[in-house]
Parts: sequence; structure tokens; C-alpha cells
Amino acid sequence: MKNGMKKFILLWIGELISAIGSGLTSFGLGVYVFNLTGSATQMALVTLLGFLPGLLLSIPAGVLADKIDRRLLLILGDGLSGAGIVFILVSMLLGKCELWNIYVGVTISSGFASLMLPAFNATITDLLGKEEYTKASGLVSIAGSSKFLISPLVAGLLLSVTDIKVLLIIDICTFILTVFVTIVVRKGMKVNKEEIKEKESTKEFVKDGFKAIIENKGILVLVIVASLINMFMGCIQVLSESLILGFGDAQTLGIAETICASGMLVSSLIVGAIGIKKHQVKVLALSLVGSGIAMALFGAFQNIYLICVFGFIFFLTLPFANTCLDYLVRSNIDENKQGRVWGIIGFISQIGSVISFSLSGVIADGLVSTGTMDISFASGIVILVGGIILALVALSLFFFKSVKKLENNDNVKEVK
Repeated sequence: MKNGMKKFILLWIGELISAIGSGLTSFGLGVYVFNLTGSATQMALVTLLGFLPGLLLSIPAGVLADKIDRRLLLILGDGLSGAGIVFILVSMLLGKCELWNIYVGVTISSGFASLMLPAFNATITDLLGKEEYTKASGLVSIAGSSKFLISPLVAGLLLSVTDIKVLLIIDICTFILTVFVTIVVRKGMKVNKEEIKEKESTKEFVKDGFKAIIENKGILVLVIVASLINMFMGCIQVLSESLILGFGDAQTLGIAETICASGMLVSSLIVGAIGIKKHQVKVLALSLVGSGIAMALFGAFQNIYLICVFGFIFFLTLPFANTCLDYLVRSNIDENKQGRVWGIIGFISQIGSVISFSLSGVIADGLVSTGTMDISFASGIVILVGGIILALVALSLFFFKSVKKLENNDNVKEVK
């Protein structure tokens, strides 16, 4: 088990570095597009294209994670996702970068990156025992928070003295380093040939994955609720930048995002250190209610100090929710089906995100077109409403007995 944890830590370091690089690019492109167009819709479109390929390819990626070496998928996903960023960088260096270049580059990068998530989630199960799942999830949350905690501050400072091309170059370098780390982790890990059912058709794999979810009513409810939560939580992801850039600059935005995301770092460290040993459903529901309330208050003010306070609280709640959701699913699904199930869960849950990314910017710009408010105020209104509905949806988890039953299931092996 100790060897498994060492390999996980090394893999996690690689993903942490990759997340920081991706965060630099995401922040830089958001500011670049907003300064170019002043449109929340165009910013949202960049975010949407960063998710849509993942939605469309999540199920095939999940199937591949069960059919071939999962570490190989991580290497391919990390390595090839850098191609989209290289495309954008070359377009900028040639002085021919338009919006469509950014859209194409983001789509290419997201498409290849979609290979990684099911394989990464399944690899955690390969490496660790059940008793280490919540701690691992806390560390994964730290890696995820780095794109909001470290990247915005660094990107905001760099953009004050240079331009976006430097951010893209740094991101490309992180891809190379992450691939090297994954190769090191893969070396010495044996692929269980009995678990790789190469003769089973893709259709059978997908059918089996859906069956594993549908037959467990608690998992099915969690997946549906996760999609609804992503739909409303997506409002703050899409519109927080236009909310702040409406009255501040890129450096202010970077500092604010870093302060807000530090809440995720604090709770991720707590979860990573002690885990969540019981009452996962209650912790999940209450943390999401807190997320909704903080999100609503985040959008209610055009004051950078209040935005930072409520943004901090919003991010503080997320690792608790993510860890509980991760544990409840991971401990109730057979380890040999983890790849395809995570792929399907990613597909269903991201539908909510895609809806949010498609509509949030349009609604905000529509409010601006009425002539009664600016983009900052309009973005805040949409975030506020989304937060209120998020809290109400989270409360519904208390009424599902099938979800509560997931806490005591021991389907997954106890020791690797």
C-alpha cells in the first residue's frame, strides 16, 4: 500500500503542475477575449469549448480506461492536449490570431484532455485502498484548486509586465513535465490482462457502465443531482470574470481569484489530512447548501472585498462536497468498471455545465442590452439567482434514502 501511495503522490504532483499551467492559459484567454470583445457571451463560449469535447468524449474515454492501459491514456491525454495550446501560440506569434483560432485551439486541447479524467480516477482506485480514498480526494482537490489559487495571481502579475504568449509557453512546458512524471509512474505497474477485456465490444462496455449506475438508485440520484448542481454552479465559473472586470483590471481579478480559491486550499488540506470518515451524505448536502448561499452573496455585491469574502467561503465548501461525492461513488462501484462508470458520470454531470456555459453569458448580455445595467451588475444578478437555486437543489439530498444507503456499502476491495 505504501508503494501505491508513493506512486499516487508522484502522479498527483504531475497533475498539480499541469493544473497550474492550464489555469494560466484559462485566465489569460479569458482576459484576452474580454478585452477584445467586452462580451460575456464570447468569454462563456471559450469556457464552453473547454468542456464540450470532454462531454462528448467522456464515455469513449471511460471505455478506453477499462480496455487499455490507463497510464498510457494519461500520457496521451496530457501530451496531445498541448497541441491546441501550441496552435494558439503559433497563431499569435504569426500575428494572425482571431477568435476562431482560440476556439479551435481550446477545443483541440479539451478533446485530448478528456482522455485523462476517467483514467486518472480509475488509476486512483488501482493504486489505493478504500481507507485512503477520502485523503486522496482531498489532495486531488488541492491540485484542482491550484488553477484558481496559484494561476490567477501569477497570470495577473505576468500580464501586467508581459502578454499572454508567455502564459501559453509556460503551459506547454508543464505538459512536457507531466508526461515525464506519468511515464515514471507507469514504469513498474503491471497491467492486469484479466481486467482488460479487449474482446468485449465498446457497446457492451457502455451498456455495462450504464447498468452499474442505473441499478444503484443512490448513485443514479447523485449523478442527476450533480448535473443540476453543475448547471447552477457554472454561472459563477462563467461570469465571475466579467463581474470583476466590469469595475477592475486583470491584476485585481487575479488577486481576487487567488484569495477566493485559498478557501479551497484550506479545506482540501483538512480533508487530505483527516479525511471524512462518516456522514458523507450529510456533509455533501450541507456543504453544497453553503456553496449556494455563498455564491448568491458573491453575486449580490460590486465590492471587491465582499466578493473575496464570499468567494472564499464558496471555495471553502467545495472540497468537502467533492470528497463525499467521490467516496460515495468510488466505494459503490466494482473496481473493474471504474473507468467506464466515471466516463458516464462525467458525461451526465457535464451536461449541466454545458447548459450553464451556453446560457449564462447570453442571459447576462441580454440584461445589458435592456440598457438598465452594465455587464458587471448583470453578471452578478445571474450568479445570485444560480446560487439560490443551487442551495435548494442541495437540500433535496436529505430526502433520498437510496443515497443514504451508499454510506455503508463495501463493494470495493478494502486493501490493494
